[in-house]
Amino acid sequence: MSRRITKTAIATGVFLLCAGAQAQQNEQGATTDSGAAPGSALERVQITGSRISLRQAQISGVGPVTVIDAEAIQRTGAISAEILLQRLPASAGTAGNQTSAYWTNGGWGTSQVNLRGLGVNRTLVLLNGRRVVNGGNGANSSVDLNMIPVAMIERIEVLKDGASAVYGADAVAGVVNIITKNAMSGGEASVRYGQTSRGDGAESSASLAWGIQGSAGSLMTSVNYAEGDAINMATRAPCGLGETAGKLDCVGSSATIGGRALLANGQRVNFSQALPPSNPATYELYSAAKHGYNGNPMLNAVNPIKRIGLSTFGTLNLSQDTQLFTEVLFSHRASDQLATPGSLGQYRPITISATHPTNPTGQNLTLERRRLEEAGPRIMSQEVDTFRFVSGLKGNIGKQWDWSVAVNWGRTKGSQNTTNVANNDRVDLTLDRTKCSTAAGAAIPCANYLGYGNITPAVLKYIMATTVDSGGNDQKSVSANISGELFELPAGPIGFASGVEVRREAGWLNPDNLTVIGAANTIRQDPIAGKYEAKEVYAEFSVPLLKRLPMVDSLIFNTAARFSDYSQFDSKSTYKAGLDWQVMPGLKMRSNFSTAFRAPNIPELYGGISQGNLTTSDPCNNWSNLPASSIVAQNCQASGVPAGYKQLGNTVLTTTGGNSKLEPEDAKTVTAGIVWTPLKSLTLTLDYYSIKISNAIQSVAGSTKLATCYNSQGLSHLFCTPANFTRNKTTGEIDFLSSQPVNAADERISGFDIGALYEFRTGAATNTLNAEVSRLKNYQVVPFPGAAAIDYTGKITGGRGSYAKWRSLVSLTSALGPWSGSYTVQYIGSADDINAAPTDIGAKVPAIMYHSAQVKYAFDKKLELSVGIDNLFDKKAPFVKSYTDANTDTMTYDLQGRRWHLRAGYRW
Repeated sequence: MSRRITKTAIATGVFLLCAGAQAQQNEQGATTDSGAAPGSALERVQITGSRISLRQAQISGVGPVTVIDAEAIQRTGAISAEILLQRLPASAGTAGNQTSAYWTNGGWGTSQVNLRGLGVNRTLVLLNGRRVVNGGNGANSSVDLNMIPVAMIERIEVLKDGASAVYGADAVAGVVNIITKNAMSGGEASVRYGQTSRGDGAESSASLAWGIQGSAGSLMTSVNYAEGDAINMATRAPCGLGETAGKLDCVGSSATIGGRALLANGQRVNFSQALPPSNPATYELYSAAKHGYNGNPMLNAVNPIKRIGLSTFGTLNLSQDTQLFTEVLFSHRASDQLATPGSLGQYRPITISATHPTNPTGQNLTLERRRLEEAGPRIMSQEVDTFRFVSGLKGNIGKQWDWSVAVNWGRTKGSQNTTNVANNDRVDLTLDRTKCSTAAGAAIPCANYLGYGNITPAVLKYIMATTVDSGGNDQKSVSANISGELFELPAGPIGFASGVEVRREAGWLNPDNLTVIGAANTIRQDPIAGKYEAKEVYAEFSVPLLKRLPMVDSLIFNTAARFSDYSQFDSKSTYKAGLDWQVMPGLKMRSNFSTAFRAPNIPELYGGISQGNLTTSDPCNNWSNLPASSIVAQNCQASGVPAGYKQLGNTVLTTTGGNSKLEPEDAKTVTAGIVWTPLKSLTLTLDYYSIKISNAIQSVAGSTKLATCYNSQGLSHLFCTPANFTRNKTTGEIDFLSSQPVNAADERISGFDIGALYEFRTGAATNTLNAEVSRLKNYQVVPFPGAAAIDYTGKITGGRGSYAKWRSLVSLTSALGPWSGSYTVQYIGSADDINAAPTDIGAKVPAIMYHSAQVKYAFDKKLELSVGIDNLFDKKAPFVKSYTDANTDTMTYDLQGRRWHLRAGYRW
């Protein structure tokens, strides 16, 4: 009777999952899944980094792979997958995270992984082997790791190899495959709480999962909640630091609370920054040391976030050889970022005449920057929902073949509110004495922006607004795959996998109307809306060439090819070829060569076109005064610029945004490695990698384009084309200039990965030492043809993050009876500031080690308790001259300091 009830419950649950999701969306997408259905006698092995499954347990993978299992995840105490992945030595550069003050990379409030530092959109993120919809508020370019609850992760596989031929576009730097728990019998609950040793930055999480399994299949449901509190930046960095007279002093922003202005006679003055009743009309010569603004108290070192997730996984055995499977995942994220008050004059010039009642200088002036301190800080807040539905059939044909067909639909929908944004149109009205009034309760109150405290509450109420943006991302795909063994060779069976996939991607972003029309005191943004379709077919082979010969225990040739047809681009073909050479039981050598590509994402293709007056130098300014032999003079004359031409002002109206003419980036990857097991309990690995990216997508500044063009012989550079800029045929002025992204850059990166795994005993205790080391040998970027290479090797780059030559992560775990524990050391090597002179303070950042420890006690098989400490020695973040925020590189170094966490888990 109980068996019948179990079977009925599973069948009903899976049916409801499928029916409910299909009712929401008729268009469905695809996934890939290999393996025999439960109930089959087959025990097949899925090769990491491959879609081939074989009956050969000795095949462990086709490239360098890092696996983070559930036990290791639990030891870290992390409440976000981002933390787990960004600690890996193979991660570098910049990616969104909670300790990025504005947290904007790839979408406000999102977090990503950046393998090799090549960019978050060059790392393909999969969930259970299938693509995941991009995350964020809309029209985003990468997966948001926040949508994946850590408590549901079984393991994370990180393939550090180009894999477009196997997995499709975007796998340039590698693939991160997050495998979730999908079946269990009984229940499991856990709670976690932690905070810093200073009593702030509290983190809490709770999870509950329940499942049943039987001959009919399985059904599992889980609920997860996680919350992280803010840490104010001033508690870690009281002020921004800069070098003066050989020492570090507080330096402030030149956007001042009193107002910095340029007078008609060329003097730069600042208005009173003292609160009334001091004289609000006073002003003096501007002094950066005296008038600079300290914004750190109005920024966060760690931004707050809340996440709730619901997931359900079900399987139903339709027969001994066929299984129906379904995955449903929902997550809700609420996140905030704190920002300093906005500054008038930043996005629209403000001129005040000498006769204006608020102007005490007697001269016409331009208000360059006036920070709206009276309004308080800006707060950006996001609400994002992510839904993912996967369903399909899988099974086996005989003993040699697996097959699957599946649909995959993912969708994000979000909104962002930004408070205390000035409406520049209304600011203009408050300065126009023919339209505003000083009378109480006036519809348009007159304002005085010269001097702190002069902006009245009535004016603030009139000019300040909350902008609301909304958007989303949508991904649908359908696929079919087959895998197995073609026939037997003397050295073993030929493995084969093949499949087809049709995928549709869409993204949209609807900025607030004030932002669209250019009235909001921020960058003007057009709406974004775009979509594309990809049709792909692939084939993969694993061919055993030799076995059981002297110096050749086995030799396997791996190859794959994929044909991709994108609706926006010409078709693309990628391939890979590699060898796995098992020299002897304890020694293996492997090598791979592969091609990869990255399709431009929707923001790059369809990003709303914006125009703004950007600071730009025209090389033809006063060109007739240059020597006749000057290439610039010759080119300016040849392009019809009149003699005596002078640039009016220092800005040019420049077009920014997306570029629908972009083409995919191309990449070539070479990896070669050795796996040596000198002892049964010791495994050592050494892998070399080299990646070259051609036609890389890059936005080039207008000044750079113009200078490059006019310094090329005979205006021969590609930047000289009308697609980049044009001039007025009569006046010679630039009437069109584009800094939209183009396929202009080349990138090269190479290095080594070293790994060690050692298992040993000390008395009755079992121990495991696991070490990963990454050595960056070279990373150079040529931003456009003809440009000098930019060397990022061993450099901290400010906005792009750190490219230290050495990174490592070493952990020692031990278990003795009910006790277990771990000690982990993360090492980040020394690096030079790319923008600093050798003698500057902060020009060279020393190597840093972060220590973490954790202890767990299992009372029985059901109840366990663990406690951990991160950054055990409270290591402070180093000073970096080209800092992003908090006087350091917030993408690389720990801002929180020492912190502890306590976790309890119970199973039944």
